[in-house]
Amino acid sequence: MEATITNPKFTTFHSLSSNLSPPFSLRFSLTFAENTRKNSTSLRQTSSFSHIPLRVSANSQAAPASAQATKVSFVPSEMKAWVYGEYGGVDVLKFDDKVSVPEVKDDQVLIKVAAAALNPVDFKRRQGKFKATDSLLPTVPGYDVAGVVVKVGSQVKGLKEGDEVYGDIHEKALEGPKQFGSLAEYTAVEEKLLALKPKNLDFAQAASLPLAIETAYEGLEKTGFSAGKSILVLNGSGGVGSLVIQLAKHVFGASRIAATSSTRNLELLKSLGADLAIDYTKENFEDLPEKFDVVYDAIGQCDRAVKAIKEGGSVVALTGAVTPPGFRFVVTSNGEVLKKLNPFLESGKIKPVIDPKGPFAFSQVAEAFSYIETGRATGKVVIHPIP
Repeated sequence: MEATITNPKFTTFHSLSSNLSPPFSLRFSLTFAENTRKNSTSLRQTSSFSHIPLRVSANSQAAPASAQATKVSFVPSEMKAWVYGEYGGVDVLKFDDKVSVPEVKDDQVLIKVAAAALNPVDFKRRQGKFKATDSLLPTVPGYDVAGVVVKVGSQVKGLKEGDEVYGDIHEKALEGPKQFGSLAEYTAVEEKLLALKPKNLDFAQAASLPLAIETAYEGLEKTGFSAGKSILVLNGSGGVGSLVIQLAKHVFGASRIAATSSTRNLELLKSLGADLAIDYTKENFEDLPEKFDVVYDAIGQCDRAVKAIKEGGSVVALTGAVTPPGFRFVVTSNGEVLKKLNPFLESGKIKPVIDPKGPFAFSQVAEAFSYIETGRATGKVVIHPIP
């Protein structure tokens, strides 16, 4: 049975990392009638991965550090991180407190990580589904990051020590992602992939956004979506889908938005801006008389999605088999997209959606992976604070 969910609401919570973020912040959350938190799993120390080869590379916007930015004067040579040295299930993830802090190339900054988030690509990569184009093992996983710049490369022009930033640290999601991901105390990343953290968001909220919001925005652009068009979002309560709904409404000017979810998340869809919330457990969206200019398939149902578009319409497919006229879309990380969307985030028009089971502690990374792999997460699974 799925847990009963009440209407989405805003809740305030105290920051878990007061030295890195404002003491209080707003988090867009969901309140479960029953929402139990699993006990933290113990950190499992294994053989040192301090021999991991250092491979990384960057360039983008100027901006002053926020009032809460914290400079870190000392950067150690080793750090705590989660790693895996072979592909496989959650059990290949190991905690190591002697991983080398990555070196910073000329076009990069070193970030003291405050929060990270998980995406489906994280566990698919760990399972070895992209091994042909992956970086060398062992790997520190993690795409999404939010934190504080503690060191800058010689070619970095727009960021400085103390800046609070966020971003997707891998420019290409599936092609040569970095060995050093965001599930660590420090990570090195190209300036061009980052943006200043929205001032009204804490680190956990900011970390939930980059990969999902860039995927949502760039996917909509690829379809040629524009004001006055209608859209159907499959898996509207997921990390990407929840942002597609908001972007379609507030940035692109959609005339009508429909979205699918299970029964428990229908109210969430409406709160995000969906005009029509479809319970996929009770009706087939492709059988509805209404058709749409665009279907954003964030779940892998392209064969059904193509039956729900108007003549000349398009389907953007993130996963699963592709049926024409649907097309496959894989995001390319770009900090400029985040900069473009920051005003919508700072105005509150677009809100992060964080799964109510989180944020997970850094000691619970394996548990967080297990949870996201169930496919039942609402919004994003966040790891905070780090370490």
